[in-house]
Order: sequence, then structure tokens, then C-alpha cells
Amino acid sequence: MFLDRTIGEVFAEAVDRYGDNPLLMVPRDPARAYLPEGGMVSYAEAGRLVAAYVSALRKAGYGHGHRIACLLENRPEMLLLKLACNILGISWVPINPDYRTAETAHLLLDSNADLAVTVGARSAQLREGIAASGRSIALDLLEAGAAGFSPAPRPAPLSGAVHPGSEASLLYTSGTTGRPKGCILSHGYELMIGKWYRNLGGRLTIEEERERVYCPLPLFHINAAIVAFFGMVLSGNCLVIPERFSRTGWWREIRETGATAIHYLGVIVPVLMNEPPGEQDRAHRIKWGLGAGVEPTLHAAFEERFGFPLVEVWGMTEMCCILADCHEPRQVHTRAMGRPQPGLQVRVVDSDDRDVATGEPGELLVRHSAAEPRRAAFSGYLNQPEATEAAWRGGWFHTGDIVTRDDSGMLYFVDRKKNIIRRSGENIAAAEVEACLQGHENVAQVAVVAIEDEMRDEEVLACVVARDAPTDAALARRLFDHCYRQMAYYKAPGWLVFVDTLPVTGTQKVQKHRLFGDGRDPRTLPDAHDLRALKRRDA
Repeated sequence: MFLDRTIGEVFAEAVDRYGDNPLLMVPRDPARAYLPEGGMVSYAEAGRLVAAYVSALRKAGYGHGHRIACLLENRPEMLLLKLACNILGISWVPINPDYRTAETAHLLLDSNADLAVTVGARSAQLREGIAASGRSIALDLLEAGAAGFSPAPRPAPLSGAVHPGSEASLLYTSGTTGRPKGCILSHGYELMIGKWYRNLGGRLTIEEERERVYCPLPLFHINAAIVAFFGMVLSGNCLVIPERFSRTGWWREIRETGATAIHYLGVIVPVLMNEPPGEQDRAHRIKWGLGAGVEPTLHAAFEERFGFPLVEVWGMTEMCCILADCHEPRQVHTRAMGRPQPGLQVRVVDSDDRDVATGEPGELLVRHSAAEPRRAAFSGYLNQPEATEAAWRGGWFHTGDIVTRDDSGMLYFVDRKKNIIRRSGENIAAAEVEACLQGHENVAQVAVVAIEDEMRDEEVLACVVARDAPTDAALARRLFDHCYRQMAYYKAPGWLVFVDTLPVTGTQKVQKHRLFGDGRDPRTLPDAHDLRALKRRDA
């Protein structure tokens, strides 16, 4: 267990134990503004750099209980500065580089950050956020590495030593609906989630001092910065951090860095599958991939083509325990998430928190145990105690995910609760319709949402980015027919709108609330097609 350790203690042990092993690696990328030739930081070098950051922060008066907001993209400094903060008991508050001014201002105001750190290319963006927040926040530019780091002085920190319950990070939810909430993560939590990841086993076996995990996800997100990073620290392995996913750079970077495993998002899979087959398909050392959201229709075909398993997992910022379909026989033709393990209990319930029958969809509730339900969970939502208690009502954390469970205990993802469309008394999972449409050759991307309907309460609206076809009524009809043949009639799109792009977060989650955020009624758009008359039960 790591609920009795601090990040500083564990990192110091890793530096002593793993020395010259690589901890962080940046792939070569001539188009990148920083480290165009790539670079590597060993455990020993990381120890020296972190110590320099610690010295600068301590000299300026920063310590236990302070918060530092960081806008450093996917640079190694993002994680090295996090370690320095945590050693001193400072909370690390990463900023999404894609945030607009109002979003940055909300984070700075809500977190009550004591210092903001960025690089010159992002300084104007952060200054605008500071100005909009109405707060006076010191800003430091991290251009010359640890040697040039000299943050503005700060009043004395909290008294008392750093402990496992001290706040290590404040991560803001992606904000796909409403304003992001700050999730408070402790030292013990972050080390526990790294241990859980390291120990998943099966097709996700991590060998000590043997792995290089290529993770194209952003470092403001829990996946790369905490789950994968601490999994590497606890096993003497290396985290490979490209700036972002690149279709053209993917296989080259994987080969050049010697990556042995990857993290992926569901949107990456169809992009790679759409590339023409070639010798690069298996010219790699990848043993496994970890991610979520791969369409079942593509899962087996991907593994057959590229020669390694994609293991679907479930997790969330609020709960350190991860579900994974990592033991054979895996169910790659479904949305299997795995079975509960010791330390993670689950229920599947209806809207009144009553258990549903096996095979019936319901909301996933999780906890550690009856005696300690919140053990190894997040510490709460910052400044929102009511929201924290509402999420934990009845002693179970309400995930907002709709799942089913079979007789063996296997859990299957259906959709987010907020993405359930209620049409004439029928519950329709937007994800199911999206998966069906995504399987059509003329669909590049798709998002499905509910639209008000005068007769049926809600109707299914599909927003489609088309591929290799005119966006006309004929294509709309072909897509409708594609769904109509494969799903119950009421699930097919009643409305279909062609769009140029879909708004996404930095982690590539579609921001459905921004699809028509300008107040437009999508049904009135020139590229909207009314297909409701085609939805007939007896067809």
C-alpha cells in the first residue's frame, strides 16, 4: 500500500534504485518548438533537476499548502516541476493549453493559485487568463530550465510536514458539460493509482526496467501525468511523451524511441486503420495498448493487422482503481470493461439507486469497501462540498456511466448517463448509434445527441463529418439505412446534420454542448436532414 508514503519519498528511492535508466523520453519532431531533436531524462538526471526546482521554490517561500498553476504543454518540465512541488507539499495545477481566456480565469480563480508558470510562447495566453480572473498572481517563465527558475517570493507555507493525505494535484475535469470541477488528489491516491496500473497483469503485464510506454495524451490529464507516470516510476521504466497524437509521426516515433507499449484513445484507432497497409504495421516492439473507446467493429481487425492487443480499461479521475479487460479470453467484439477486483466494489443501479437485474443497463456505482468506501479515492471537489457529498450519496460514488453486467460479473460500457436519449419511453445510448455510424465508409467522425421533439419528447440527432462523399440528401439516406438495418427502428437518426468538424477537448472528448453553442437550432441548418418519417416499426 502507498497510503503511508509521500511522492517525494518514493521518487527519491526510484532515483537511487534506477539511476541511469531513462525516466522520460521525448521523440524527435523537427516541427516542435522545443526539443526538435528529441531528448531523454534519466532517473539520476531527473533527481538533479527536481532538486534544483525544489531549491528555487523553497528559497522563494513556497511550500506545504500552496498551489502552482502550470501551462507547460507536454514538455518534460511539466512532470519534473510536479515532482518538485510535491516534495515541498505544493499542489500542482496543470492548465489545458486549449483553454480559452474565461476557462483559464476560472481555473486560476477557483484554485486560488499562488503562482503561475509557463513558457514565453504561452505567456500572453496566461497573462490574459490572470487579468480576466481579477486576481494578482505572480507569473514565472520557465525558459532556461531549473537553472533559470526564480519564482516570485510568497508568504510562509502551512505548518506541518508533508504527509500522504497532502494535496498533490488539483486536476480539473474536462468540462464537456458545464464548468470544470477541481478534483483534489492526494499523495497516497496518486501512488496507489500508479501501483494499480503497474499490477493489472494479464495482457497488460509491466516488466521492471524493461518498458517504454508511448503515451500521446496530454500531461494536464490523469492518464499520462499520474497513471502512466507513476506506473513507470514504481517499476523503473520510461514514459515516452510526444506533444500529441500524429498520424504521420506515430509509427516513426514508436520505432525510434523503442516503445514497448502504447496508450490510445478510441479516435486514434480508425485513423490508423484508414492508413494503407504497409511494412510499418508490424515493424515495432509494441506488446500491448491500453485505452478506451475503440469501436468493437474495429477492435479485432486492428489487433490482427498490427499484431498486439488493445486492452480496454475504465477509470476516472475521482477513483484510483482501474477496471480492465486484460485477461484472456478478452471480449473484443463488445464494450467489455473488466471485472471488479479486491479494492473495488461495484453496483449497477436505476435512477432510484436500486440494483437492476443482470443484463439490464444502469448507473455504475463504485467504492473501496463497506468499511472504508472512500479509501484510495479522490479527496473531493474543491470548493464544492455539496457536489462531493452528492456524488458519494449512500456511501457509493456515482460515476455517471451507464453499464450492464453479465452473470460472470463482467461489466460492459453503454454510455455516459447524460448521453442517454429518451424517445417515446425508449432509452437510446448515443454511443451505440455513434458506433453504428462510425462503421460506415463515408463517416470520418460522428457525435449523437438528443434534440427536442414535439411528439416523442426527444429524437436522435446525428452530427456527421463526412468522408469521400457529397454531403447531400442521398448520403443522409444511406447513413440512415445503414443504421436502420442494424438497430431497432427507434435508434436510427431522426435528424442528421453534416458538419465540418466536431469540437473536442484536449483529450479528444467531443464537447457535445458546444456543437451548436451559438443558440442555433440544428434542425434549421442547410445541411440538416429530417429523417423521422422513415422511422417505422413495421418497415
